[in-house]
Amino acid sequence: MRIASLYRYPVKGLSPERLPRATLTRGQYFPGDRLFAIENGPSGFDPAEPVHQPKIKYLMLMRNEALARLRTRYDDASGDLIIDHEGKQALRASTVTTEGHERITAFFEAFMPDELRGTPRWLGAPEGYRFTDSPKGFVSIINLASVAELASRVGSPLDPLRFRGNVMVEGLAPWAEFDLVGQELATASGARLRVTKRIVRCAATNVDPQTGLRDQQIPKALMDAYGHADCGVYCEVLEGGTLTEGEALNLAGAPTQPALGIA
Repeated sequence: MRIASLYRYPVKGLSPERLPRATLTRGQYFPGDRLFAIENGPSGFDPAEPVHQPKIKYLMLMRNEALARLRTRYDDASGDLIIDHEGKQALRASTVTTEGHERITAFFEAFMPDELRGTPRWLGAPEGYRFTDSPKGFVSIINLASVAELASRVGSPLDPLRFRGNVMVEGLAPWAEFDLVGQELATASGARLRVTKRIVRCAATNVDPQTGLRDQQIPKALMDAYGHADCGVYCEVLEGGTLTEGEALNLAGAPTQPALGIA
């Protein structure tokens, strides 16, 4: 099994950002992932006492496919969020100031007014919390062979980014990732993951991440073809280390292989 690509999603529902490598920390989430969310009307989320909330409380692709028409980036150094729309920069605003929060929420009020249930609010995850769909969705793995096999069933190419995973892998047989639940994976750098559960897919996967069009019925296609609506697996980080594109991801205890130097 080889790491084909790595992605983080700094803002829930917004664009993925591809990474050449990612440094994992024991017991923590994928670095830079789901750091922020945009509250769609009052959600009850309290940063002082964070409790996991259903994703319908936030702007997200399952119901707000227009988000896929935006290209967004988070600048770690400055804390700025950059939003591009129709090939042009539409906004650059700070995520660490009140003024920046107001500019970000004003953008979404203008961009998608009919989809808001109230005044949107910019939320940042406090220490030890992330805006993941699952409260224990620390790191997600998507098997590219499974996506390709599903694409053959629906008769249309499927962008793996529909499934918004952190680690895209190749070298496994289709759906072999499900056999990894309960097992441990390791890299040459010492990173160690335990595969904890399969990921049940929702209607967010129906949205083409490039066009923003709701052009598939992925959960239904999964049920019709395989009798389940699952694609990908969640993992928890047992030991920290680095994940690198091109690197082997082995069953713990198996011989490790070096990274292939994929750019």
